[in-house]
Amino acid sequence: MKRLLLWAPLGLFIVVFGLVASGLVKPGDRAVRSAMVGKPLPALALPALLADKPGVVTAELKGKPRLLNVFASWCIPCIAEAPQLLKLKAAGVEIDAIAIRDTREAVQQFLAQHGDPYTKIGDDKASAAQLALGSSGVPETFVIDRAGRIAYQHIGDIREDDVAMLLRELEKAK
Repeated sequence: MKRLLLWAPLGLFIVVFGLVASGLVKPGDRAVRSAMVGKPLPALALPALLADKPGVVTAELKGKPRLLNVFASWCIPCIAEAPQLLKLKAAGVEIDAIAIRDTREAVQQFLAQHGDPYTKIGDDKASAAQLALGSSGVPETFVIDRAGRIAYQHIGDIREDDVAMLLRELEKAK
């Protein structure tokens, strides 16, 4: 029995090492999904952040499928997804945006450097609209169907592989 107890620490180490290794190889999904998917957009009335683009108002986000992108100029993944948003715009997708805790000057500089795919940009200084959408970070993108319901939520930056999938989600949202 004593010999068996001598091996117990090694056995415990192997079990802990296996759990840590499996967590590193296949991490769990820690994304916070919005409870708003499948529901109508919350009442948004965000003022325009830029002089040449209107703000975001819920009543104006109906009629045809569109993307609603939650972004910030200070967000590094938002820079990474900018080329994909431009591809979606080139494919005819209407993209509106909510700028989170940002400034007019910073957003203008961001759009000048990385391209401007947006039709509307609402100013969300206190993240109230972001929270109403059930968004937990930036960037996040929502597919809004023609009736103004949230049909799909994409968490994180849009990568090249995601463009075709988002186009399919927009097609389903018609």
